[in-house]
Amino acid sequence: MSFWNRRNRTVVLGAVPVVVLASLVGLPQVPGTNIDLTVPYAAQGKGPTFNTLGNVDGKDVVEISGAEVDKTSGNLNMTTVAVRTNMTLAQALGRWIATDDTLVPIEQVFPSGVSPEQVQEQNNAAFAASESNATSAAMKYLNRPMETMVVDLSDKGPAKDVLEVNDVITEVGGEKITVPADLAKKIGARKPGETVKIKVLRHARTQEVEVKLAETPKEFLPQGAKGPKAFLGVTSVAQPAGDVRVNYNLNDIGGPSAGLMFSLAVVDKLSPGELTGGKFIAGTGTIDSEGNVGPIGGITHKIAAAADAGAKVFLVPEDNCAEAVTIPDSVQDKGIKLVKVDKLTTAVDQLNKLNAGEEPQVCTGS
Repeated sequence: MSFWNRRNRTVVLGAVPVVVLASLVGLPQVPGTNIDLTVPYAAQGKGPTFNTLGNVDGKDVVEISGAEVDKTSGNLNMTTVAVRTNMTLAQALGRWIATDDTLVPIEQVFPSGVSPEQVQEQNNAAFAASESNATSAAMKYLNRPMETMVVDLSDKGPAKDVLEVNDVITEVGGEKITVPADLAKKIGARKPGETVKIKVLRHARTQEVEVKLAETPKEFLPQGAKGPKAFLGVTSVAQPAGDVRVNYNLNDIGGPSAGLMFSLAVVDKLSPGELTGGKFIAGTGTIDSEGNVGPIGGITHKIAAAADAGAKVFLVPEDNCAEAVTIPDSVQDKGIKLVKVDKLTTAVDQLNKLNAGEEPQVCTGS
């Protein structure tokens, strides 16, 4: 037997266990057993982007009624991260080798002791809070008054039979409530078992009710929270006082990272001129009711998705800048400019600079 024949036989025989392994790692379970073959990792990659100045399913993504809406053009795209779980080893390796996906421990997606359903519920709540904060920040920037309206009541909450959906909460314990953050702060300062007086505007009439606060159920506690926390059991949103209403028509999107782009869309629609100057702008970032922009996860995937969609400018939360500049050369070569923002006012100022032909402040590695 020649050297080449021996070598070929070694390769063929050596391939047999590889083939068997490949057939097993492509299955979620070992045949005939209950042994789970999925890996404890999730793949994060580029998700879809949505123009907050555009429409989806025939509705404006950011829909405003009760006020004159100014003409807009161009794009203010929010960005997302696609997450894949329940992967076999073969699927995980395939995404690692053939895509730009990042593999992360599954605990980063589904924390220990929290079910996928609870994670989805938390993500939906975070998205609703993001919408509310986006409206609050935009109205603050535009110097328009705000109010807090009840949109849902928890079955486990003490407010269930006392407050009503569409109630506008105006006072808690004699202190004025303007935005949901005010409500959370006033309730958070109290203890379970306390009785609190709440003043609401219901059917155009002011009423005062009393609620005995409960203890916050475990599933509603923020991760890492300690000690018993007072619980009202109300989901509320910020809305402009009077007849102006802002609705966000995106379904099946979770998390808080759309806040900045939603807020910019509201500002653009309710103020003269065009923030984009007709350009394709994309971005991401959480926002609080005061207009402060916070960091998010998956920034490089979001930038890559935006560049693929045609964006030439990406608004990056200041605390994400160091990571953002690590995007691959293939993304950098598409000429996308990474603009640093820390507040809603900063984002508006940076866009105005771009429209004036001036250089905005960009992200650096430091």
